[in-house]
Amino acid sequence: MIDNNERRVVSVIVVNEASVLSRITDLFSGRGYNITSLTVAPIPDSKYSRLTIVTAGSIRVIEQITKQLHKLIPVLKVYEHSDLVEKEMALVKFPITENLSDISALCGAYNGKIVNVGDNVIIVMVADEPKRVDNFLSVIKRYNPKEIVRSGSVALER
Repeated sequence: MIDNNERRVVSVIVVNEASVLSRITDLFSGRGYNITSLTVAPIPDSKYSRLTIVTAGSIRVIEQITKQLHKLIPVLKVYEHSDLVEKEMALVKFPITENLSDISALCGAYNGKIVNVGDNVIIVMVADEPKRVDNFLSVIKRYNPKEIVRSGSVALER
């Protein structure tokens, strides 16, 4: 059975200039493809940026997206990751009244730590594989998080 809605990670290397991101997202929306996560950052010591796009679709759909991306002028390289290291970060704000040692122990299990303690809140950070971040966010619900922010995926091929 073919999975027509499988999660895919695509990297795009582009010239770092105005309107490039808009053109790429227009390509996705114009064809009815959803972007689950989009992370963009400049590549150090260059005039390029890397976009990491998480989407879903069949192999055929991803091939079509890749071909269309190659046609955009500021795009230098496009590839779908098959063997990759993928990480995502989350920041979570908790009331200071919650059990600090329990939260700290949970963070440690997910490559995280407490990054800020204020008068009324504590803020933790975890950085791990997206599924593990999902698990962490599910487990910490019992500690009444006040706010959660996720970064989106970043990935590199091995």
